[in-house]
Amino acid sequence: MRGPAERAVVAAVCGMPFEAAIAAGPGVAAICGPGPARVAAGLASLLAAEQPAIISFGCVGGLDPDLAPGSCVVATGVLTRTGLIAADPAWTRALMAQLPGARTGLLAGLDLPLAASESKARLRRDSGACAVDMESHAAAREAQRHGLPFAACRVVLDPAWRSIPSCALAALREDGSSALLPLLGALARSPRELGPLCALARDAWTARRALRQVRARLGPHFSLP
Repeated sequence: MRGPAERAVVAAVCGMPFEAAIAAGPGVAAICGPGPARVAAGLASLLAAEQPAIISFGCVGGLDPDLAPGSCVVATGVLTRTGLIAADPAWTRALMAQLPGARTGLLAGLDLPLAASESKARLRRDSGACAVDMESHAAAREAQRHGLPFAACRVVLDPAWRSIPSCALAALREDGSSALLPLLGALARSPRELGPLCALARDAWTARRALRQVRARLGPHFSLP
């Protein structure tokens, strides 16, 4: 973690607390969602005092069926409601140099979770994006507004063919963590979701392990040139 007097070189924008814990380190300020509103608020507070480069880091939902859980995506740009925001080319090249097995492509930014596999297929067809998340578009907009370098490096958690069970969404707290009692209650009402929930948990374990490996390869400041 950063010391009290240490300035941030990079702001790592994440969706979940476990992603922020993996991202954080000396010179790195971890901004945690989930969702664009929490990201924008966190970045506004940070950018009032510092001007770090901004990277979106964490997990994504896959849109391209070729992306399995744990696949790494380095974004060439992020699709927002107002258009495409390109990632910094030099930083993107530096990320790929450290992650030669990663996939490059566009990320789609949405304000709400995209749970159904049918909806993922529709977004893939309409946008050409390879993955989707709820934080990258907010991070890209703030970087563009402040004239700061922006990059995105994310790992697939739920693949294109996997729908997120409703019990998992019902358990999601405002800070991105999961509440056990709502999860158990939703599962009791829909016991058929146990199998999909176990599959999601397995995918999450795979994604978390891959995310740690990616973070270690990128070094202290996420390979910022």
